[in-house]
Amino acid sequence: MEMRNSVLMPLINSAFKPGHCLETIQTMANDKERDIAMGEFYYFSGRPEEAAREMEPYLASSDTALRLSACLVYAYANLATDDIRLARHALTETEKTFTAISKDQAASPELKAMSAFASVTAAVLLHLPLKNNDAFDSMELMLLPAGLRFFSCYVQAHYAYLQGEYGKSLGIVETALAFQPQVYPVPTIYLRLVAVMDYMALRNSEKAKEQLLLAWKLARPDGLIEAFGEHHGLLGGVLEATLKKDYPEEFKQIINITYRFSDGWRKVHNPDTGHDVADNLTTTEFAIAMLAARGWTYQEIGTHMGSTVNTVKAHMKAVMSKLGVEQKSDLKKYMLK
Repeated sequence: MEMRNSVLMPLINSAFKPGHCLETIQTMANDKERDIAMGEFYYFSGRPEEAAREMEPYLASSDTALRLSACLVYAYANLATDDIRLARHALTETEKTFTAISKDQAASPELKAMSAFASVTAAVLLHLPLKNNDAFDSMELMLLPAGLRFFSCYVQAHYAYLQGEYGKSLGIVETALAFQPQVYPVPTIYLRLVAVMDYMALRNSEKAKEQLLLAWKLARPDGLIEAFGEHHGLLGGVLEATLKKDYPEEFKQIINITYRFSDGWRKVHNPDTGHDVADNLTTTEFAIAMLAARGWTYQEIGTHMGSTVNTVKAHMKAVMSKLGVEQKSDLKKYMLK
């Protein structure tokens, strides 16, 4: 197995001041890493077609870091462009690379940690079961460069959230943010968004809104809005409550990302897990249904999202009709965790 000579996901691994993302990419000395970082930028700014085109030449690279970076971004970009065949191909190549490296006795511990990071990230963010339970153990944080280490914390926090361990997930986030020697914008945005998820699960909407706005303050100067669209269904209406009024154009862009990404996401997640997350609701309907499924009252939902009780009831009537259910307790099987 070849040894890597590049940095995995160089943009994730970059510390920079908000508003200086492109400048940071342009000053990267390694031209191939610069290409990969540009593909990351396209993806994280909600431009999946451009991201896929930038990554495609590196899908078969002999450089492991370049190949894994390309596969990860290419897979998620093709979810948004609705080319599920290409997305699945990239996910499969990511897993094959991890399997090969984990069996290679000559592979360095750093290379094994890097490939495990790619494998775990690919699975967890799709809410898929890990194909190799040793992957988490192989993803040794201290063997990863700083930016990837913090994004790994996000992946672990997201995984804890999926297990219903909201306090543990929040603890991972808080610890990671406390120990950042400098700000790595992409990992920090993702970490704060999983904190929003945790606080909403713990019914602390004010803390959730606070974390969302901190993530937004970091993301907006460079247009790094993809993460907000990816996580919309898990944010429990916090986007609507915080951004819709004050940032209407950006909010519309985020919702467009949500529709495109979630459609592709479901086409992989639903058949692979047997969990039929609803695909026929509007983003507002889904947010309200998520809260109702967690036991929130119509009054609580309305107060949180800045809507009247009658508006919430109207949305819920549409939800129940579309899903063909009669009781709020029946919503859970169609919702995200």
